[in-house]
Amino acid sequence: TARTLSLTDSGDFIITTSASAIEVTIPTNASVAFTIGTEIDFIQKGAGELNITGDTGVTLNGVSGGSTSVTAQWGGATIKKIDTNEWVIVGKINDVA
Repeated sequence: TARTLSLTDSGDFIITTSASAIEVTIPTNASVAFTIGTEIDFIQKGAGELNITGDTGVTLNGVSGGSTSVTAQWGGATIKKIDTNEWVIVGKINDVA
């Protein structure tokens, strides 16, 4: 399944429960204007791998359009907006590529 983040996700704790892989996209500021400092937490409760990707034009941990996945079931991550189209992600993740 796929999901693009929206303003209603600001400050949320998103729990994924799917057995299939899940792709979460961080949209550009032009699409969804999250305020700088916004944080969103994730946990992969289901067996389906949780992938988090910056849309084209969004930088994630220094990689434009970068993406990463949570390392395993019950792993988690937090993303934080630090500039107009720049986010950082920390947690139980693979390298951002």
